[in-house]
Formats: sequence, structure tokens, C-alpha cells
Amino acid sequence: MPAPTGRGRVRAVARQRGAASSEGGAASSVRPSHRHALAEGAQRVWIGFGGRADRLWLRLLRPGFRHCFAAVEDAQGWTVVEPLSGRLLVARPVLVPGFDLPGFYRRAGLTVLGPFEPGAPHCGVVPAFSPYSCVAVCRALLGQGAPFAMTPRGLYRALEKKLEYRKINVDEGNLFP
Repeated sequence: MPAPTGRGRVRAVARQRGAASSEGGAASSVRPSHRHALAEGAQRVWIGFGGRADRLWLRLLRPGFRHCFAAVEDAQGWTVVEPLSGRLLVARPVLVPGFDLPGFYRRAGLTVLGPFEPGAPHCGVVPAFSPYSCVAVCRALLGQGAPFAMTPRGLYRALEKKLEYRKINVDEGNLFP
């Protein structure tokens, strides 16, 4: 029998993959994404905050919190996600194993919070609408549980509060009554 062509081929491939056909078959579960393939705890995210104002309108923001970026650590090394005005810079710097990138940023005078575990992927009914900014990119990297913020200072305060809450819950007084 010859291989199906046209619509017949599309239906045959869809049936092989387990997708619903026009005949009323049941749809398969959601395909696993690359994020699902990662083991829990395989990535850690640090959020860095800086204060230089290369654009005039950035001077309206609080000094020291005019920009934010993310550094993601995984088994292969570091990925730096730098949302710039007009473009997104993603880099994999070549560093020695065990290099302390957050410590490097702290020594350079930046404020760094973390580590945070990225949240699980979330597919809501309505997409989240927010303007493209460094804060929106950092919140997207943190996942569904990221706190709401519009400015780098707002994100810093919300993440700092999250870290404080984590420290309070793991206090020795709570472990040993």
C-alpha cells in the first residue's frame, strides 16, 4: 500500500502522535516541554539590580534600582539574561566550574538576590499582559510564583520579602519546639 499524501498523511501522522482526529478520537496529554525534562532543583536563578541610567527616562527610577537582569545556573554553567533597551541579550559566559557569578556581581557593586528556583510552566486561560521591561523578563524567568512588580525596586522589595519569609520558616525555633 502506498504512503498517504496530502490530508491523509497529516491524519496518519496525527494518529501516530496520539492527537485527536476529525473522527472524534481522544486527545493525548500535553506534550512535555524542555522545562519538564529538567530535574527539580536543576536550575537556580539570581536576580541582579544595577543603578546606571543610560536613558534619560530611567533617572525617574530610584538610584541603584534602575535596571535588573538574571543569572541562571544549571549543570552546564551559567546563562545571563540581560534585557536591554530594544533587545534581549542572552549569553553563556565561559567560566571555570564552581565560579561564583553572584559574588562577582556583588563585588562589582551590584545588588544580587537569590537563589530562587524557577516556577513550573503555567498556561493560563488569559495570557499575562505586561509591557516589555527588564522586570517582566525577570518575572518570567522566576515563573508563576513570581511577585507582581512594575519597577526594579518593587521587584527587589518583593523578592527580599520572599527571602525573609523563607528564613523565618526555617528558623531553629520552628524546627525544635
